[in-house]
Parts: sequence; C-alpha cells; structure tokens
Amino acid sequence: MLFNSLAFGVFLTIVFFLYWGLPHAYRWMLLLVASYYFYMNWSVRYVVLILFTTFVSFGCARLVEGRPDSTKKRILLAGTAIASLSVLFFFKYFNFASRILSKIFALIQIPLHPITLSFLLPVGISFYTFQTLSYVVDVYRGDLPAEKNFFKYALFISFFPQLVAGPIERADHLLPQLFEEHFFDYDKAAKGMKQMAWGFFKKMVIADSLAKYVDLVFNNVGEYTGFAVVLAMVFFSIQIYCDFSGYSDIAIGTAKLLGIDLMQNFNCPYFSGSIHEFWSRWHISLSTWFRDYVYIPLGGNRVSKPRHYLNLMITFLASGLWHGASFTFVVWGGLHGVLQIIENLLFGRKLDGGQGLGRALRVVVVFVLATFAWVFFRANATSDIPILFGSAAKGWASPAACIADGFSALSLDAMHGCVLAGAILLLFIYDYISLKNDPWELVGQLNTPLRYVIYAVLLAIILLFQAPGENAFVYFQF
Repeated sequence: MLFNSLAFGVFLTIVFFLYWGLPHAYRWMLLLVASYYFYMNWSVRYVVLILFTTFVSFGCARLVEGRPDSTKKRILLAGTAIASLSVLFFFKYFNFASRILSKIFALIQIPLHPITLSFLLPVGISFYTFQTLSYVVDVYRGDLPAEKNFFKYALFISFFPQLVAGPIERADHLLPQLFEEHFFDYDKAAKGMKQMAWGFFKKMVIADSLAKYVDLVFNNVGEYTGFAVVLAMVFFSIQIYCDFSGYSDIAIGTAKLLGIDLMQNFNCPYFSGSIHEFWSRWHISLSTWFRDYVYIPLGGNRVSKPRHYLNLMITFLASGLWHGASFTFVVWGGLHGVLQIIENLLFGRKLDGGQGLGRALRVVVVFVLATFAWVFFRANATSDIPILFGSAAKGWASPAACIADGFSALSLDAMHGCVLAGAILLLFIYDYISLKNDPWELVGQLNTPLRYVIYAVLLAIILLFQAPGENAFVYFQF
C-alpha cells in the first residue's frame, strides 16, 4: 500500500476516525491491527519475518534486562544480533555473497557456480531490523527498561507510518508516545496535513517527474552523451532527495494526525557547507544509528588519528552495504568515507557553519561532490560508472549546442522544463527558509484568504503536475 495511492488515503481516513473515536485504552490495539494490515498489503507471507524478528528481540531484551554484565548476557545479545541479521542476510545479501564467493574460487581456478535464490526482498526489512537491534542494545546497556507487553512492543516495531522506510525510531522516543493518552489537537493535525502535502509535492511532482529522465540515461548507458548525462546526474540528486524526504514528510505528517511525533529525518541537506554537515542533515535516523551503534563503539574519534579514520571508513562502508547488495553501494559509502577523511585532514570542522559568499561556495561544492557520489549509488553496475562519466565528458566543444542537444535527447521540451524548474526552485526556496524558520508557520501568520490561496495552489500543483501512475518510493528497495 503506497502512501501515494488512493488505497492509503481510504485506509488512513478510516484509521484516523476510529483512532480518535475509541477510548484511549483501545487505541494502541487499533494501531497494531492497522499496522499489520498495512504490512500484509505488501505480502502476507513476510509477516512471519517481522513477527520472528520482533519475538527474538523482545525475548532477548527481557532476558538481558537487569542482569550483571556477564558472558551469558553478551552471548544473548550476540545471539539476537546474529538471528536478526541472518534473516536480513538471507533475503538481502545471499545472492550477492554467493556471487562474490564464486569469483574468489574462480581466482584459484576452482569452479563454483553461484547459487541464486529468487524471491522478493521483504519491504522494510532493513529498517525494522535496525530498529529491533537498537532497542535490544539500549536495554543491554541499561539505557532503557524492557517492554513487558509483547503486543505493545510489536506495535513499536510495526507502527505503519514509519515501518517501510523509516525514520528508524528509538524506543525511548516512540514507545511512550504510542501508549500515552493523546487529545485531539487541531493545530497539530493541520501541521501534519501540511507536511504530508509537501511530501506529496516532493514525491509526485518532482521525484517521479525527474525519474523518467534519470532512468532513460542510467538504464541505457552509452546511448546519451554530454549535457544529457550531466543533467541526469543532477536530476538524480534531486530525485532521491525529494523521493526519500517526501516519504519521511508523509510518514511524520501521518503520525502527527494520530498525535504522535516522529523524529526529523532530513534537514535541508543540500544547504550543507561540508560533507560532515551533509551527513548530519541527510537520513538523520540512519546516520545517527550508525554513529551510536557502530562508529562510537569502534572508538569514534577518541582514538589515534589512523584508527579514527579507519572507524569512519568502516562506518561508511557498512552504511553503503546497508543500502543494497551491490558493490555500487559499497563504493558510494566508501567514497563518502574518503571525502570525510580528506575534509577532516585539511579543514577539521572549520567548514561547518559560517555565512556569506564563502558559505555559498562551499554549499555548491558539497552539492557537486554529493551528485558525483550519487552516480555510484544509482548506477546499475560498477561497469556502468566509467561509461557514464566518459559519456558526460563528450560533446562539449560547443557548449551551447551540447546543452541544446541534451534537452533534445531527453525529450525535455520547454513547457515540461519550465514546470520542473519552477518546482525545483520552490523546493530550494522552501529549504532555504527552513534553515531558520518553519515555512508553514510563516504562512500561518498571513491573513486567512491568502493562506488558503497558498494551500489551494499547492494542492492544484500536485493534482495537475503529478507524474502519471502510483510510483513506488526509491528506498523501498532497501
């Protein structure tokens, strides 16, 4: 059930009215049933997986809570991690590992045919696996009491707004909210609706429209050159941001309709003045997860410089691998690790913050570097990457002709170009305002007629300029 589908609109409307119509004591039960129904719309079979992961992590947390730090306690934690990650490995990485193993054996001239399993990747498995792991680790560390009610814990793992693609919530933030009494707050619900509308705009108007041109180039490597390839690279940077942050906006807005606050997952990342700052603004729930459960346990920056840089590389390589079973993702993660190390060696934290022309130039540089790295992320295979960059470098003897040919090759006419340019400009204006203010609060200060004109215009843009079809979100594949 896609957020950008009529089915979800009907589902959410029913849940909303039932939720606020029920007594407080029964609301969490409704959310649990609704969440599992939501997930079963993807595949009934994969409910077994989320139940297994939920049961194992729930049981382990109960067993390790309050025990002295002992070998048995560490074994329980390791066993839970192995059990949860084994499910993730089997469905997401088995074929990848099999291919690598086959190539290794081929190097020593031992024929080994890779075993390939054919099944769909369970939607949301990477997200809810990490959510269960952070919960168990927090209980293990004594930072959090273990939940005693299995069904309440199951709701924390399966809460439908953020189940499929995050944000990856922490138990100390979300668990209490699911069961405390909420009273309907019109202002909060209205804020949720506005955030959802902005998410739909980013997804349906910008991301889905750009996807058409991105797919043309990246799925037909070598057939396009010059500006067409460069434009597709830039378009993908904007597409993936609008697609994923759009999902997060819809998820956060949906939760607000139910009186629940999810964590912020994006904070104007393309206005970052450094790669370090970029990662403090991009997919915040995942980057902080890796910081707290991988980077810091490895020693973080409290070790020697070489070890610190090794910790950075391990963290970013793991982050890349989390995104998918392909060397393209691993290289993308490693590239960001290298960029952070170079930045740290040359500038430390001097690039964060600041203002004026210097800051603006750094923002442009970071966007260019991020766009360069996104090519590795989007490429269908590592062998496509040199072809893409080689193609991008061709045809620039006459820049004006190259640009014109690029628009023509992508069949991007003046009307669609202006619509896209206007939508992207609106996106960056919104993000720029968001650096210091909440744009919707500023809109709320306007007189009533003007306010509703703005709401109506946004709705009209979504309805008139949305890309055709119900397009899945990019991060569903992770």
